[in-house]
Amino acid sequence: MDRNPSPPPLSRDGDEEEEAAGGDCIGSTVYSKHWLFGVLSGLIQIVSPENSKSSSDDEEQQMELDEEMENEICRVWDMSMDEDVALFLQEFNAPDIFMGVLAKSKCPRLREICVGILGNMACFQEICVSISSDKNLGQVLLYCLCDSDPPTLLETSRLLLTCLSQTEVAIVWVERIREHPAIYDSICFIMSSSTNVDLLVKVGEVVDKLFDLDEKLILEWIRNGAVQPLDQPQEDSEQQPVFRIVPCVLEAAKQVRSENPEGLDVYMHILQLLTTVDDGIQAIVQCPDTGKDTWNLLFDLVCHEFCQSDDPPVILQEQKTVLASVFSVLSAIYASQAEQEYLKTGKVDLPLIDSLIRVLQNMKHCQKKPENSAESNTEETKKSDLTQDDFHLKILKDISCEFLSNIFQVLTKETVAQGLKEGQLSKQKCSCAFENLLPLYNPVVEDFLKILREVDKTFAGNLEESFPSLKVQT
Repeated sequence: MDRNPSPPPLSRDGDEEEEAAGGDCIGSTVYSKHWLFGVLSGLIQIVSPENSKSSSDDEEQQMELDEEMENEICRVWDMSMDEDVALFLQEFNAPDIFMGVLAKSKCPRLREICVGILGNMACFQEICVSISSDKNLGQVLLYCLCDSDPPTLLETSRLLLTCLSQTEVAIVWVERIREHPAIYDSICFIMSSSTNVDLLVKVGEVVDKLFDLDEKLILEWIRNGAVQPLDQPQEDSEQQPVFRIVPCVLEAAKQVRSENPEGLDVYMHILQLLTTVDDGIQAIVQCPDTGKDTWNLLFDLVCHEFCQSDDPPVILQEQKTVLASVFSVLSAIYASQAEQEYLKTGKVDLPLIDSLIRVLQNMKHCQKKPENSAESNTEETKKSDLTQDDFHLKILKDISCEFLSNIFQVLTKETVAQGLKEGQLSKQKCSCAFENLLPLYNPVVEDFLKILREVDKTFAGNLEESFPSLKVQT
């Protein structure tokens, strides 16, 4: 039978409708308590000791779920999105039943559905707190991350993300994950080997949330991935270790790149969070292959995919968060002073300058406010949304300007001459750069102007006419 990621619609026969009408309803729903008891009792029977003592001939049968049972438990999955049903399941100790299924059942479909129901239940705060406080259930759910079944992994990741998003219980799950090193290995394995885009995106969201919540976990996972080859002599111990977390994140990013822009955004943010600690930057740049792979992927994104010259300026609104992450990581690598071929100035400076200035030009267009505001009844909502957009655009601007200033500081006369010739440093683009860099990066702009005068005095003079403050100070 084909495996549907979402449950089938609920259907009822006449008897169930009569029972519901007779006071058998769950809360304010039309769902039957009696029917639900029957389904849960069936689940208990599946994992009862009598059924567990089956011969090896029955093992294959245990891997399959009876079609009628699958239909019924899928209805429960669908029903559990209703708060009244979720609370009733909690009252009936359904999480304990599902824990028994997960601990004993070998049927992938049944395990997937049980975790999916728990995931729906955890969407309600009271139940999420209850599920999270159960240490045994927490252990069983974390073991599900070591499952080999992608749908079960997807539902487990969804459940974990829901719990990590609840401030009351988030730290409980962070601590549990820190106490189980196998979770790191499982997540790295998924990111590096899975081709299931939905699973990769959800796992990425879990990692992103974990890193956002706990810097110690970032450091632990970076260090967990530092593998010393067994056959490496002690005197060669200065050889740089292999950091697994970065290659795994890169592999997942490549996998989701073309199919899921939101997923790519998630993995770029994970890389950005890694660079917020020095060990994370070293994890990228100290291993030549990892540094090169990271740089090449991100460089290709900003130079050939995001915010291109033939894109409408408004595209920046869609790409502002992922661009901020990508530029932040590139800037960290660029400023790391790593002596690598892929960072040779002249090869990368002009394309990056072109991309950064284009982003700043488009930003000016995106920040223009419409002359006529919306009606007064929606004005507060509009203001809130606008403020959030402005906040993300400001972050992107700050990152872009810092990166651009770093590049300007190392430009040679040869590179500037090439930029003038090829158009990356036209008057319009230089003016845009100056408008955004001044006054914060005034010394950088002044040094750049000195090089410009040596290359093309007339061009530099024209720019100074547009920025009198620079002319006065020079």
